[in-house]
Amino acid sequence: MPSALESPEGGEEDILRYDEVEDDSVSPMDLSELLKEGTKESHDRAENTQFVKDFLKGRIKKELFKLATVALYFTYSALEEEMDRNKDNPVFAPLYFPVELHRREALAKDLKYFYGEDWKEKIQCSEATQQYVDRIHHVGQHEPELLVAHAYTRYMGDLSGGQVLKKVAQRALKLPSTEEGIQFYVFDSISNAQQFKQLYRARMNALDLDKNTKERIVEEANKAFRFNMQVFDELDKIGKSLAEEAQDGGFPVHDGKGDIRKCPYYADKLGMASPSCPFHAAVGLARQPLVQLVLAACMAVAAGAAAWYIL
Repeated sequence: MPSALESPEGGEEDILRYDEVEDDSVSPMDLSELLKEGTKESHDRAENTQFVKDFLKGRIKKELFKLATVALYFTYSALEEEMDRNKDNPVFAPLYFPVELHRREALAKDLKYFYGEDWKEKIQCSEATQQYVDRIHHVGQHEPELLVAHAYTRYMGDLSGGQVLKKVAQRALKLPSTEEGIQFYVFDSISNAQQFKQLYRARMNALDLDKNTKERIVEEANKAFRFNMQVFDELDKIGKSLAEEAQDGGFPVHDGKGDIRKCPYYADKLGMASPSCPFHAAVGLARQPLVQLVLAACMAVAAGAAAWYIL
């Protein structure tokens, strides 16, 4: 979900930076500079949300990643609908790059991968995401000049450290090397992300905007960050309620539903499994000293054979 913004070599604390290069031709009053300086505090808060920190460390459950993808789908559907609406409006038209930037179709592919052909019937917009979506629609329909803030906040991040998150997710969730499930982060029509970001910022700076409008855009960008952080917090709360996928060497963890005695792993832990339960019998046998000695000897022989084969 987050738009992480740095190079892979950067530290975790800088993951939400926009990775902008110094440009002597840029004026402090240019919109790109005003946004960069005016959103620093929001960057700091966003990068320190628990969801983002866990994501960067690879501690992301697949179910939670799927929900984050759902949130992105609804967010970008709203954003790109309003961008299409304002594609000829001079306050936004120079930033309209549907081929290069639009993410809705890529997210649809990711959702199809995670949820199947009938993915549309299985997803729903969360409360925090809906608030974000409502704001985007309001801006697009009533204050289109502020749409710049939402496009800047999302797409510039996706092209920067979003590429870091792509690698983290692919590794942590063991996703295919063919990039199924992470199409959101793949920009096939942009050959050089750094050059494109420079073009985008130049287009922003060329918009015919007065000082008051620029200030309102910066304020809106900070609102966009807050909406994102609310989604992160919502996902973090959901993550805490999800059952761990595995524990104690890979045994499934009881999800808290139904009778805990019906879960053989927990039943054994609590001494409630019936003597006829195969799981209980196997665990009990494995705890016998003689059996453990035999297993250890077998493992040693197997390890020696493997080492000989490799050499």
